Amino acid sequence: MQKMAKLTVIVPALCLCLPRVTKVRRALAIIHEDVRAVRERDPAATSQIEVLTSYSGLHALWLYRLAHRLWKRRVPLVPRWISQLGRFLTQVEIHPGATIGRGLFIDHGSGVVIGETTEIGDNVTLYQGVTLGGTGKETGKRHPTLGDHVVVGAGAKLLGSIRIGESAKIGAGSVVVQDVPRRSTVVGNPGRPVLVEGQRVGIPDIDYRHLPDPVAEAIRCLVARIVEMEKELDEIHPDRGERRRRAVEEAERVLEELLGFEAGGGI
Repeated sequence: MQKMAKLTVIVPALCLCLPRVTKVRRALAIIHEDVRAVRERDPAATSQIEVLTSYSGLHALWLYRLAHRLWKRRVPLVPRWISQLGRFLTQVEIHPGATIGRGLFIDHGSGVVIGETTEIGDNVTLYQGVTLGGTGKETGKRHPTLGDHVVVGAGAKLLGSIRIGESAKIGAGSVVVQDVPRRSTVVGNPGRPVLVEGQRVGIPDIDYRHLPDPVAEAIRCLVARIVEMEKELDEIHPDRGERRRRAVEEAERVLEELLGFEAGGGI
């Protein structure tokens, strides 16, 4: 009888504890996943202890998760207070209403803003100064949606209810206000996509040395056309050759003055 009495006490207690143990294990698994994401994408991360104690983007993400759980349960005020505490401690502001997938890595963190209706897929990387914001006072869905494996460079601004396709890369300082196709690279203000074929290889990163520059390409086309027209005019009016030569020398002299950085001058 005593054994039966003990069992009647122990079994309900275990039933109450098991869900809590499961939740703790799930939370620890998510934390481990977050740390692994940092170590995979940041060569400066040398140990788990360093990542756990030194990465403000990670701390902001954990505070967001707490605030988001309360937000989903419609707890008033407290989620926003937690969000503002995270902003004060980490310089990263994540609205508790945002939807964030697994494996988000916020590198350096300072100045990152993630709006209320933002949706972020899995394994996304955001660098410092990124804004995922709205464009006005409209209600409803008004912030970007980022697909899986997206990389957003430092200082980039993604504004409005736009969709960033899977594995897209946004160059540093870009301002994006339109949808971006999957597997493409976007640069400039306003952002212009340049499609990139092929699979993502290695650490998700942006090769800043080889980002295309649509403005520079347009200027090159204009210069080439001007040179062509100058040659045609020389053929029609052979006597203008000397005037053109002097004009070219004057233009080169002015350019040298403007761009004379080595001599301490220049713009």
